[in-house]
Amino acid sequence: MSATFYRMVDGSAPLIAQLRRGALQYCVLALLAGEERYGFDLVRALGEVDGMVTSEGTIYPLLSRLRRDGLVETVWRESPSGPPRRYYHLTAAGSSALDAFALEWRRFRDAVDHFVGERERA
Repeated sequence: MSATFYRMVDGSAPLIAQLRRGALQYCVLALLAGEERYGFDLVRALGEVDGMVTSEGTIYPLLSRLRRDGLVETVWRESPSGPPRRYYHLTAAGSSALDAFALEWRRFRDAVDHFVGERERA
């Protein structure tokens, strides 16, 4: 058995981490499409969904990259409890990127389901 295949079937942790890594930025964009949010709020919202648990150490570098790429913008707001918070919101470019991902995601998901579903039917 090859090492790559072994890592895929040996346990779900490495597999889910790889899947999450590819989709995380679009999940963040989707969360920001509805409303502006601050970093820890994004961590908490992602953590409420099985398989999407992440940390501040992952989210903040991702948010910085999304900001550099022009997909999100930020504004500082006073917090009722503690220091000011940086709130993130989607830009028009971020909305377009999310729309493009959603289209490709459906195609990709359907393709994978075709093969995995075929295996389940056998």
